[in-house]
Amino acid sequence: MAAPIVPLPAVTLGQAAGQFLTRRDLDADTIRSYGQTLRRLRHDLGDDTPLSVLAPDQAAAVFTAAWDGCAARTWNRHRAALRSFTAWASGSARGWVRDDLAALIDRRPEVQDRTRAIDRHQIEDLWERRDIPVREKTLWRLLYESAARADSVLALDITDLDQSNKRAKITAKGHVVRWVQWQSGTARLLPRLIGDRRAGPLFLADRRPAPARTPAAKDLCPVTGRGRLSYERAEYLFKNTTGGWTLHQLRHSRLTHLGEDGWSSSMLMALSGHRNLRSLGIYVQPSTEAVAAALAEHDPGRRRH
Repeated sequence: MAAPIVPLPAVTLGQAAGQFLTRRDLDADTIRSYGQTLRRLRHDLGDDTPLSVLAPDQAAAVFTAAWDGCAARTWNRHRAALRSFTAWASGSARGWVRDDLAALIDRRPEVQDRTRAIDRHQIEDLWERRDIPVREKTLWRLLYESAARADSVLALDITDLDQSNKRAKITAKGHVVRWVQWQSGTARLLPRLIGDRRAGPLFLADRRPAPARTPAAKDLCPVTGRGRLSYERAEYLFKNTTGGWTLHQLRHSRLTHLGEDGWSSSMLMALSGHRNLRSLGIYVQPSTEAVAAALAEHDPGRRRH
């Protein structure tokens, strides 16, 4: 004899979305992003619709109407938000929905931009923005000026810094200990970021970790109790602010720009920590604009004023 079907709790889409977006483990940026997806679902399907009667084909219809013409990255972002919401609502603590509402929404392939270096004028515009918190601006500027790997910089502790000489000791790829160096832009930001702290991670997370996720002592600030900023969170914030750039592009762009300015391969390797020319060559590729400017400068038929 088949087991009887247990009816699902009568929770509406509006109620479930409201509870999902007020979770304590979601940061402000995630709430804003997830909220965009759920607002559209609530608008098209109705706040009072019981969550238990919603079907994947209804969610797919909303997606097609709302985001079919958008970039793949936008489509995939909304899809990920719906999957997160469904997984939460169907969990053992709630059991409000049986079906994965994103089951009929396929992930779309994202076109990778092979123009990896960011234009130096766009970089300068980024430094001039006043809406960027000091933590993010310090991290991004340090990554660009030093051409260092993001994971190595995020692993820095305050005690690793030699601020008077604009450098810090890091453990690079392959457990190699070396110095990263920066310029005045980073040097001016670091005191604002550090404040009165004397130890602990240089870049801190937004809040204290949950008791169940307490990191190792070396990854906790002894003053604030906050943990070390993760690569995933740092990458998300950079992409969200810049429209899709990655932290790695800051390293790539710095090496490209210095190569365009005439730095030798040995100097670039000393700055970035590359150990052979072949791996460095991937990064040092002059931009289309730099090639055009060089051709114009050496054009014998060009009129000079």
